[in-house]
Order: sequence, then C-alpha cells, then structure tokens
Amino acid sequence: MAGRFGRGPGGFARPENALKRAEELENVGQRGAALQVLHDIVTNRKHRTWSKTFESIMFKHIDLVVEQKKRNYGKEALMQYRNMCQTVNINSLEEVIKYYLKKASEKVEEAQSKASTTVTSLDVADLEDEASPEDIMLSYVSGEKSKDRTDRELVTPWFRFLWEAYRSVLEILRSNPKLEPLYATTAKLAFQFCLQFKRTAEFRRLSDILRQHLTNTFTRYREDRHAQPEQLQLALETRFEQLKVACDLEMWAEAFRSVEDIQALIALARKTPKSSLMATYYGRLTQIFAVSENHLYHAYSWLKLFNYSKSSIKNMLPTDTQAMSSSVLLSMLSILPYEQKQGAVEDMAAEQEKDRVMRMANILGFVVDSRKDYRQVLSRAALLNSVGALNMLSLVPAEVHEIYNLLNKDFSPLELCAKMAPLLAGLAEPLPPLSAVAPIKSVHLAMYTSQLKQVTVLRLLKQLSEVYSTMRISALEALVPFMPFSEVEAVVVDAVKHDYLQVHIDHRNGTLHFGAQQLESDGVRGHIATMGSRLGKAVALMAVPTSAATHERHEAAISAATEALEELNVKAIARKALIEDRKEKAEQAMLEAEKEAEAKRKLAEEAKEAAEDKRRREEALRREVDRLQREQEERDNEEARAMLEAAMKNKKGITKGPPGSKPVDEGKILDKNAIMRDQQSERIKEAMEMERKLNKMARQMDHLERARREEEGPLLAALAQQKLEHDKTAHTEMQQQDAVRHHQQWQLDLAEKHRTAAMLDDRNSFATKIMARRKEQFAELRKQKLRLLEQRREQAATHRAQQRRIEFVRRCQDEVEQRVAQLLEEEQEREAEKAKQDAEERKRKLDELMIKTRQKEAEIEAKAAADRMTASAASAATSGAKFTPSVRDTDRPAAAAPFRSSGSSGGGAPEADRWSRREEAVQPAPAPRAAAYTPPVRTADTPAAAPAAPSATGAAPTKFVPSRLRK
Repeated sequence: MAGRFGRGPGGFARPENALKRAEELENVGQRGAALQVLHDIVTNRKHRTWSKTFESIMFKHIDLVVEQKKRNYGKEALMQYRNMCQTVNINSLEEVIKYYLKKASEKVEEAQSKASTTVTSLDVADLEDEASPEDIMLSYVSGEKSKDRTDRELVTPWFRFLWEAYRSVLEILRSNPKLEPLYATTAKLAFQFCLQFKRTAEFRRLSDILRQHLTNTFTRYREDRHAQPEQLQLALETRFEQLKVACDLEMWAEAFRSVEDIQALIALARKTPKSSLMATYYGRLTQIFAVSENHLYHAYSWLKLFNYSKSSIKNMLPTDTQAMSSSVLLSMLSILPYEQKQGAVEDMAAEQEKDRVMRMANILGFVVDSRKDYRQVLSRAALLNSVGALNMLSLVPAEVHEIYNLLNKDFSPLELCAKMAPLLAGLAEPLPPLSAVAPIKSVHLAMYTSQLKQVTVLRLLKQLSEVYSTMRISALEALVPFMPFSEVEAVVVDAVKHDYLQVHIDHRNGTLHFGAQQLESDGVRGHIATMGSRLGKAVALMAVPTSAATHERHEAAISAATEALEELNVKAIARKALIEDRKEKAEQAMLEAEKEAEAKRKLAEEAKEAAEDKRRREEALRREVDRLQREQEERDNEEARAMLEAAMKNKKGITKGPPGSKPVDEGKILDKNAIMRDQQSERIKEAMEMERKLNKMARQMDHLERARREEEGPLLAALAQQKLEHDKTAHTEMQQQDAVRHHQQWQLDLAEKHRTAAMLDDRNSFATKIMARRKEQFAELRKQKLRLLEQRREQAATHRAQQRRIEFVRRCQDEVEQRVAQLLEEEQEREAEKAKQDAEERKRKLDELMIKTRQKEAEIEAKAAADRMTASAASAATSGAKFTPSVRDTDRPAAAAPFRSSGSSGGGAPEADRWSRREEAVQPAPAPRAAAYTPPVRTADTPAAAPAAPSATGAAPTKFVPSRLRK
C-alpha cells in the first residue's frame, strides 16, 4: 500500500503522517495495511529520536498486533522502541509494555467468555508447537464433540499469543536495570499463567529463561554495588514466587533448582531476606524433601521452619505451635538410625558426597566447618540433641511425647510395638487447619506413620539382640502387630546390609539368631592358651622318673648346647645376612633387567603406535577427501537433476517433461554447468516472451481506453447539461422558500416590537437610574485608584532614594577598599625596592672593600719581595758570590705569599686554595713570567717603594677575611 504512493517502507518524513495514514486505512477496513505502515515507521532506522507521537504509534500498533495475533511484529516493534527511548524516557517503554500485556490478557479473558465452559487447563502439550497436519486430520475424524473442539480452537491461539507476549517482554527487559520492577512483575504474571492453566512445559521453559538471565546478570550485580540491594531483592522475590508455583505444580526438580538460585542470590547479597520469606522458603523445602523421601533433610527443614516461625511470628496461636512442633519431632524420629550407603565409597565418591552434604547444609541455612567430619554435619543424633535445647517436649501433645520416649528412652522390647500401635493409629486422624498467621496452611502427621513403623521395628530388634541370642519367627510376628513379617524381613535385610544389626534368619527352623556367626579372635586366643597350660600340666603328671646318670648326661647336653648357642646364633645371623644380601642383589639385578626390558618394550610400542597413528591419520584423511569428493559429486549431480526436473515441470506443467524428451536416468552423471546454461537461455526466452505479451496487452489496453473515452464523451456532456438544468430549478425553488420564510419572520418581529413598545419609558427611566448610580461608583473608585497610585509613587520614590543611598555607600566602601589595597601594594613595592637597593649597596661596598684589601695585600707583598731581594743582593756583594734567585721565591705566585707567611699551623694552605678558587672569577689575570729574574737596581733616579696609601674611607688596613665567612 505504501508503495502505491511513492514511499518505501517507513518512507514517511514525519511519524504523525504515518499515524494518520494508519487511521485512515483502519477506517476503511484495511487493518493489515495499517499495521504494516506503523510497523515500518517504528522499525525504520531513520527514526531514532523519541517523541510523544511514537508512544501513540506504539499504542495503535499494539492494538492491531493483538487483534491480528502478529506476535513477531509486536516483539520487533518493542525491541526497536526500547532502543529508541531507553536513554530518553524509559517510563514510556514501561507504559507500552504494560498496555501490551493488558491487551493480550483481555483477549484471553474474552476468548474464555465466548467458550461454553471456562478453560482451566489445555490438552495441548506445548504452546510453542504448531498443530501438525496429522493432528488436524485426527481432530476432524475423531469422535470428539464439535462444541469442545470449537472452544479449544477458540481459546488455544490466544493462550499461545499471551505466552509468547510474556517471553518477548522478559527478553526485552532483561538487560535494563531501570526496568527490573517491571521485569519481576512480568515474571510473576507468567508464573500465575502457568499455575492457573497447569502449563508444566511452559513453566519449565520459563524457569530456564529466568535462570539464564540470572546467570548473565550475576557479573553486573557484583560490579554495581550501589543499585545491587534493590535489584537483588526483586530477584529474590521473583525466585520465591517461582518456588511457590513449582511446588503447587508438583514440579519438584524445578523447585529444587529454584532453591539453588535463591541460595546463590542470598550469598551474593550477603544479607538474609525477611523472616516471613524464609519461613515460606523452609515450608516449601519440607514439601520437596518429603516427596524425595529424604527424611533427614526433611526434618532439618521442619526445624528451621519452626525456629523462623517462633522468631518472626509473635502472635501465632498455641494450637499452631503444637501442631508444628509435633511435625518437627515426628520428622526427627522418622529418620532411620543408620546411614544408607550405596556400596563401597571411593575417594572421589567420598569427596562428591562431602560436597553434596556441604551444599545441602548451605541450602538448609547451616554454617558448617569444612574441617569437621561431613557425616556429623547433618545427622539424626544432632537433631535429637537439639530437642532439649528447644524445650520441644513441653510443646507437643502427650501422644507424641510418648512416641519420643518409646523410641529413645524406654527399654521394653516385649511391649514396644503394642504401645506404639494405638499411638500410630492416632496419627492418621487429620488435624484442623492452621491459622492465617502461620507460614503453612496445614500439618499432616499421617505421612510419618510408615517411617515410624520401620523405626519402631529397628528399635525392637536392637533391644531383642541385647536380650536374646535366638528367637522364633512366630514370636517376633506376635510382637509386631502392625506389620507383616515380609515387611519386617525387608527391614532386617536393609539394616544388616548397612551394618546396623547382626541378625541371621533361619527359615528352615523358623528362628532368628542375633549376634555374629563367626568366632572372635580374642576368645580363640584365650581358649588356646588355656588348653596349652592344661596340656603342660598333664605331661608333667605323665612323666617317667629317670636315673642319675641319665640326668647328668641330660644336664651336660643342656650346658653344651647353651655354650654353643651363642656361636651358632652369630653364624646363623651372618648366614642370614649373606643370604639376604645375595637376594637383594639378585632382585636388584632382576628389577633393572625388567626395567630395561620394559623401557625397550615401551619405546617399541610407542614407535609402533606412532607409526600406526600416522597411518590411521593418513588413511582417515584420504578417506575424508574421497568422501568429500563423492559428496560434492553427488550434490552436483542432485542439483543438476533437480534443476533439470524443475525446468521440465516449468516448461510443460507436468513431471514427464516435454513431448519427445527423454526421462532422467537415475544413474547418469549430469553436467551442472550445461544445465545452468540451458536454464539461463530458457529464462531469457521466457522473459522476452513475457515482455512481448506485456507490450501487446499494453497496446490492447490503450486501444480499449481510447475507445471507451470516445464513446463516453457525448454521454458525459449530456449528463452535465441535465445536471445544470436540475441545479437551476433547485436554486429557484430554494430562493422562493427563503423569501417566504424571511417575510414570515419579519411579521413576527414587527408584532413583537408593537408589544414591547409600551415598556420603553419604564426601561429608559430604569436605565437612567442605573447609569447615575454607576457614574457615582465609578467616580469613587477612580478617586481611590488615584490615591493608591499616589501612595505607590511615593513608596517607589522613597525606595529609589534608599536604594541610591545604599548603592552610594557600597560604591564608597568599594573605592575605599580598592584605595587601601592600592596603598598596601605600593607600600609593599616600595619596601621591596628599598630592600633591593640596600642589598645592592651592601654588595657594592663589600666588593670595594675586597678590591682595596687585595690591593693592600699586593702592595705589602711587593714591598716584602723588594726587601728580600735587596737583602739578598747586599749579602751577595759582601761575600763575593754570584746571586742566584731561589726557585721557591720566583716560581710561586705572589698571591700565595700571605698564606705562606700566615701564622696558622697546618690549616692555612687548604683555606687559601678554597678562597683562591672562589675568587678566581674576579681576580685579574696574572702577568706573564719573565724568562729570567733580574733584580732591580736602584739608582739615584729611581725612588724607593712608598708605602700603600690609606683607603678612601680612611680605615686602617685589616686582616683578610675570606668571602665564605663574610655576612
């Protein structure tokens, strides 16, 4: 439809146009086209910005989708709408999804109301499986009533649509944390759907979907710590509802998986849920373990349920407490006093059993230590020990208390079953329902009767084994009135199998033998020792008296044997050690030979296996290549055959092919390329033929249209002339009618004027009074308004003057603050400049002082050097020897002289070095050395060196101070 108007899918520029077009199509009955228009505009990738119009489009789209049962259209549109508004307006998506589910539910209710009877369950095994042709044929030929079949066919499609709606919504909402409340609500609605209509297959599939979603979101729960508590609480509530529905549908495997999901969420949340939820949780656990006949875990579930009920429900009735405590105690007593093992337990099986017990302990809410024996974590003995701690015996009725005493305390084997029989019969009586505040609705004690009978028989046999060693079977039958001997025998066999009893049944003699049937080792050893001592005494009594010579020979033999005993013992020990050594060496050599042979054999086997493995791989590869080639050839042949047959069918419309054509040979190998070329040429011919026919048809249509227009031209002109005349006549008649009607109305108005003319004077006087009073009121109001305006002007002038004063004060304060800040800044700048000038002045004075000090020292050194040279020259002239200048005086720089003549001991030279390095940059460059020293010759024209002039400041020469010590 959209293509007829020149638009592609979703080609509307504005979504309002698409909505308007869909409404127009819906008004003319084209609902399918309207849905397609809306679906195209929603799924178009050009429209990615959310607006309110898209929400209206989605509501209309959902109406059409539900009406036409196009569930795929609904899912695609919701997914696109989620991408559109999840970052802009997520509430819009929530409203649309709620509307979608509401419309689907309304359609289901409407279909049920149209059916003759309300449908509570469906015979369809799976709503996702469409009806097969065989089922449709059987439904028509079967003897089923047509009314029932019509009702089911009316309701089942809407049930299937509602189920798909729930699945689609859950899939859309699973990845958005902001919509998790709606996700949880949708899951609960789906649970109620499965429960109401007994849909076990759909519930199992729904549980798998939710479990997969939960697994995918576990990582997000661990990372998102801020939003985690609320999200986990919703997930927990959903799983509690899932557990409830699974138990109501009696799907115990799904119920146990729900229990595991709940435990995983509790461990992730690290916070125990509400006590009421946990009480319901343990109530469901009692049902699960009762069905699985696991009496130990069933008793623990009852114990936890009882504890949670006592702690969380404060106003529980005494009758409820008594019934629940009775069920707790009887569930404990129903546990067999031995553990039923399945054959020998291996190490791996023992580890698996330990893990299973630990997991069950966590499910039951018990914190256990993995270092303890796992068999003591959950046991019958631990349960019975908790009876006294909980003071449970004071809560149960007298009959249950008597059962507890008979099975745990009393020792009366001959009266045990006789006392238990009436008590067990009393358990079969139903108890009244519990109150509304109780976590469960009712308690059934009759379920423990069978297990209590078995425990009673075991208790009886255990007590009889302590009293009797043999007993007749008839006597045992008389002691157990509530169970035939065949069942008693089965109980005995199971107890003996698990090493709880030691009983032997002799059916030939009709007796039972208690105790072990083999001799015990301790008793055997005692009997043999007693027999040996008695035989020794008998030999002593039977001994014949001997002579003195015989006695001496006997004594001599004994003494000789005693003396040779030590030597023989040493020889025997040495011989034994030698033999053992030889044996060890032989065994070692044999072991080495065996190891070597085994190593050779393994190497040979490995080489053989490697060669065989290589051969097998090559053979398998060759076979695989051959198989692939054969399959490819077969596929090509089949494709060619199918193409040929299709071409033959298309050409003549029958499978036999065209006249004169040969049938396809099954064993013949066909050429696929040749057939494709033939088909291509056939298609080209067909296209050309079709084009020729279309051209011919177009010409025919053109001729027909031209002839039709030529024929209808005169007819249309005559029809137009006839219509013109008819319109003129109708116009004249209408004018005449209007003139008559106008005259009649004028006459009525004139009569009304004459009638009301008498009231004109009264009306004028009344109007004059009203106008005078209104003028006075207006004048008064005007004066009040002027006074009010004057007051407002005065207030405004006063306010403006006050504001001006405030603004002036604020401006003055700002100027004062700015001036103060400016003065402070100028003062700081002056101080900084003064400090800088002072520092420069101090530095300049120090530099001048340093230069003058150096000049003074240089003058002193020069004077000292001149004095020395004069003294040396005088001494040389006196002695007549030639003057030779000292290397120490001529080679050393003049600057080092003050330190050489310094009065300090040992520390002057390093200090001079450091000072000379520091001041090296400011000292003038030394004068070049002469090749040879020539002492100065004083003449009459050369004056003597005068002393250094005093400094400009008039200060006397002072001692040199290095720069690093100056301040």
